Amino acid sequence: MFKKDKLNMAKTLTTDPTVLNQIMSGTKITGDIESNENIRIEGTLNGNLITSGKLAVGKDGVIKGQINCANCDIEGNIEGKIMVENLLMLKATAHITGEVTTNKLSIEAGAIFNATCSMSGGKKAHEGGKTEKAVK
Repeated sequence: MFKKDKLNMAKTLTTDPTVLNQIMSGTKITGDIESNENIRIEGTLNGNLITSGKLAVGKDGVIKGQINCANCDIEGNIEGKIMVENLLMLKATAHITGEVTTNKLSIEAGAIFNATCSMSGGKKAHEGGKTEKAVK
């Protein structure tokens, strides 16, 4: 009986593309977020975010802090350190200030990119899972 429950629990801890955590517009969070699943931010996060999934930041989304993720699509505002294992996509409405480490970078015309950028790949930084104090 309990063995089945443990198996089902273990399955839910893996990254599933159909699972999405959402922070909606008008929501403000102060603190750190850690997840094994995809996350979409439409509200405001003052803190660090770590996910082994994909991070999407909507047009109204704001993050002030450090980010570690596998992939990232940004339409909103980010201030801090961004470490992306694979692809970082900046949409035309994106506004980035800080430090970026990624493997691949795509920037649409109109995006504001005021950051130092290292294309050495974000995998090494992401695997550490450590973050520095959030920018406030």
